[in-house]
Amino acid sequence: MRLYLSQSFYKGLGMKEIKMSALKKYLDRKNAYAAIFGAKALTLDSAVDRQKIADSIDSDLSPENLTCDGELPRSLVQARYKELTNSARELQKLDPSVKFYEFA
Repeated sequence: MRLYLSQSFYKGLGMKEIKMSALKKYLDRKNAYAAIFGAKALTLDSAVDRQKIADSIDSDLSPENLTCDGELPRSLVQARYKELTNSARELQKLDPSVKFYEFA
């Protein structure tokens, strides 16, 4: 799965495309949930939105959220952790200026 942003965005970064399956999946899930409540969809075109996505990943990586307060089995925690860290890496690759606290 490939995510294509506006051509001007990529030209500004000196790239044609970036493969972002984990980040795209994460963003699609967040936007689907936000749509239920009528919230604005997040996009990778905006620096402000990219930081909001990073903050959301950070929140999801906190031990309480990652393990559902210790209720999830280890296999699910490891799968969630892998998905979230892959999303964070892809976002950092796209925009090195985003700040993470739980993901280092």
